[in-house]
Amino acid sequence: MSQQHIEAKIRSNPKFAEMVGKRTRFALILSVVVLVPYYTFMMITAFNPGLLAQPLSEGGVLTVGWPLAAILVVGGWLTTGIYIRRANGEFDELNQQILKEAGK
Repeated sequence: MSQQHIEAKIRSNPKFAEMVGKRTRFALILSVVVLVPYYTFMMITAFNPGLLAQPLSEGGVLTVGWPLAAILVVGGWLTTGIYIRRANGEFDELNQQILKEAGK
C-alpha cells in the first residue's frame, strides 16, 4: 500500500475524527484552566499590585502573591500531568486501533 492510501484510510476512519475531537476539546479545556488564572494573576499584578502585596500575617514578610504564584505553577504542572496521562492512555489506544485498521 502506498503512503497516500494509508493516510486516506486513517483520515476516513471515524475513530480518527473521534480522537481528534476529544483531544482538541480536552486540550482547550486544560488551556483555559491554566490561562484564565494566570492572566487574572497578571492583571491583578499590573492594575492592583497592592492586593497581592498584603502580608499574610501582621509583621510578616511573606505576601499574598507568593502562595498564589506557587499555586499557579503547581497547577500548571498538574494539568500537564493530567494531559500526559490521558494522552498516553485513551488517545494512544485510539491511535493504535486506527493504525491497525489502516494496515488491513
